[in-house]
Parts: sequence; C-alpha cells; structure tokens
Amino acid sequence: MAGKTYPRLIRPPGQSFFLLGVRGVGKSSWARARFPDAPRIDLLDEARYQDYLADPSLFAADLQSAAPGSWVVVDEIQRLPNLLNEVHRHIEDRRFNFALLGSSARKLKASGVNLLAGRALHKTMHPLTPAELGDDFDLDAALDTGTIPLVWVADDRRAVLESYVRLYLREEIRAEGLVRNLPGFARFLPVAALHHGQVVNISGIARDCGVARPTLQGDMDNIEGTQL
Repeated sequence: MAGKTYPRLIRPPGQSFFLLGVRGVGKSSWARARFPDAPRIDLLDEARYQDYLADPSLFAADLQSAAPGSWVVVDEIQRLPNLLNEVHRHIEDRRFNFALLGSSARKLKASGVNLLAGRALHKTMHPLTPAELGDDFDLDAALDTGTIPLVWVADDRRAVLESYVRLYLREEIRAEGLVRNLPGFARFLPVAALHHGQVVNISGIARDCGVARPTLQGDMDNIEGTQL
C-alpha cells in the first residue's frame, strides 16, 4: 500500500483556521491539495525558520506579492508561535486567510502567545476513518497499529509505528523536558494503549507501570497535550 493516498473528509472553513493533529496524519498533504496555489511557509525549512526567528518582519516581506484576501498556508506553526502576531496583523490589514498547521497544541498553548481568538477557528485532523479507507478498512489492522496514514500505508506497519513512537519520545517528550522519568513514561505508553476506549483508572495503571499516581496523572496530561 506504500504511496497510496486516501481522500480526507475534512473540509476547510471559510476563514482562517488552525489545523492540529499528530505527526504523519496528513495535514501538509491535505493543505497542498486544498490550497494548491496558496503561498506556503514551511517552518520545517531550517533556513527560513532561523531567518524568521531573527527577524519576524521577513514574514511580511515574503507575503508582499500576495493579493489581499489570499489564502496562506503556514506549516508547523508551533515551531514559532510568536509569528502569530504577524498572522494577526495580516488578517486585519490585508484580509488574508491562513491555514495554520501544527503537530503540537501543547506548545502553542504553553507559549502564551496570541491564539487569534475569534479570528481563527480550531480544527483537528484525526487518523484515517473507516469512511475514508473504504474497502481498505481492516478492523484488526486498525486495532493493531492504528490508522495514522504514515503508518497505514507502510509495507511494515509495526516497524514504522515503533519508529514513530521513538521519534515521539525523543522530540516531543525528552527534548521538551516534559517528564522526569522517561523509562517510566515509555512503559506507560503500551499500558495506556490497552485502556483505550475505557474509563481510565489512574491508580490501577500507575500500579501496572510501577510509578506514583501523581506521576501517572502528569503522563496522561502530556499525552493529551502532545496529541499522541
């Protein structure tokens, strides 16, 4: 199934919006298909990221040629939350509409920046649904490795999923210093997966993982905040 794509049911609203979702869920691909002619600013581009970090006014310079009322796609907005002040200004002054893509709601909320209240809707892109997968939907496979597109279309889903979790632990958890006991958090993840769709018993899961209840509660909050 490698290389196969699936049409997503989510539709863009008629005004600026945040589109949040886990890594590999398909936000960037969806935005390219929905806004093929829109200027696109990718903050994973390290050179551009460093330029904006040093001088946010370059953002305005890069959009100078865009017509008033244009759509603009900004990818990985959580990498530079302060850029939202420039986004706000362009919404007000030039009536731009922005599709603001991000993989970490926690980073945006924790940064205490301008979240464009009333000027940008908040949307979430979830993994593939049975309706989107159509005849390719397989309940056993969905329960085993999930339906994140990056994993679903892989030839070896389990290997890709394991790599995905390692990346999550390295970049979202360890790099951000979200937990003090990283081995305990790594043990917690598969136990939490077994309780998916159930009423969560924090004390019981804490016993299974061998961690204190307050620590387990913090781990649950981190999973919710990083949208794993």
